[in-house]
Amino acid sequence: MPSVAILGSTGSIGKSTLSVLEELPDYQVQSLAANGDWKTILEQAVKWKPARVALADPAAAKELASRIPAGIEVLSGAEAIRGLASDPAAEIVVAAITGAAGLPAAVAAVSAGKRLALANKEAMVMAGPILTAGAVETGATILPIDSEHSAVFQAMRAGAFEEIRRIILTASGGPFRDWPKEKLAAATPEEALRHPTWQMGAKITIDSATMMNKALEVIEARWLFSLDPSKISVVVHPQSIVHSMVEFHDASTIAQLGYPDMCVPIRYALTWPRRAPTTRGFLDLTKSHRLDFLPPDTDRFPALTLGFEAARRGGTAGAALNGANEAAVALFLDRKIPFPKIAALSASALAAHPFLPSPSLDDLFRTDAWARAFVAENRVG
Repeated sequence: MPSVAILGSTGSIGKSTLSVLEELPDYQVQSLAANGDWKTILEQAVKWKPARVALADPAAAKELASRIPAGIEVLSGAEAIRGLASDPAAEIVVAAITGAAGLPAAVAAVSAGKRLALANKEAMVMAGPILTAGAVETGATILPIDSEHSAVFQAMRAGAFEEIRRIILTASGGPFRDWPKEKLAAATPEEALRHPTWQMGAKITIDSATMMNKALEVIEARWLFSLDPSKISVVVHPQSIVHSMVEFHDASTIAQLGYPDMCVPIRYALTWPRRAPTTRGFLDLTKSHRLDFLPPDTDRFPALTLGFEAARRGGTAGAALNGANEAAVALFLDRKIPFPKIAALSASALAAHPFLPSPSLDDLFRTDAWARAFVAENRVG
């Protein structure tokens, strides 16, 4: 019976993972972890009866401990969450903690030789070489939960690595896909959060609106698949039916299609290398479908170019870009900066940060902190 640790169980990916596990009775939930939503994780613990539950917030963990059913251990703090990632009793670790905060647990899972089902793209953006080298050393397996990277991973099985000409990541274009550039300065958080096809958390939804999400996915793909950035392309696909494609050098293009549903890549990461049957979510090709593909407009959405720059530079570039973006998105959601300034501040931080070509994990966290401070200091003006 495969055992699963779900880190970030109260978020969108965590909840979807539990939904998938409803269809996988041979799987066992070993542990759950979240930041501070003790009410939601209590409901999950009552239903799934994990051995351990951890909350990063000690006060929330105390509230949880006073209500948790007997026999379930409650832990608190970031170190406890890292412990769940390396727990010998967990075979599969679902890394769904948002942002840079999820990196330590991802490193812990890889160091322990786990199957890491990675939804936290920021971990690979910041520390791709460290994670991939660690997986080679320990025998860990890193499987993407991002719909785009899962699609690439599946399509790559159609040919040999040396036969790949390029991969093509698809982007919905977000809620502002058709907005004129001059209107973007007045965009509100509410408008940016109205994604046309996907239901996601606030941060990733804003990233989709700026196309920073695709920039981060370019960096993730560069390290996850060991691809030169010149072999990575992006197209806008408003329908979000084709999740990504792999183009081979014989002019064949293999695509993975499906409705926008994160349960599909989650299920594949949990059950790989086999495919578990499901009763829901099948693409109905008897209905009329449009499949449009457009080049991205980097004049209106300059964030995308930053992803290619960071992928080419490597080193601390991904950590600087990610940290600056996370800080800028938070400021936008708090109505402290206009929408276009998210990309502008991120670009400035990427250009100005003290670049290191071969950083340690500590170097990456220092770069992350530097970028956040830079954004805070430069948000006005």
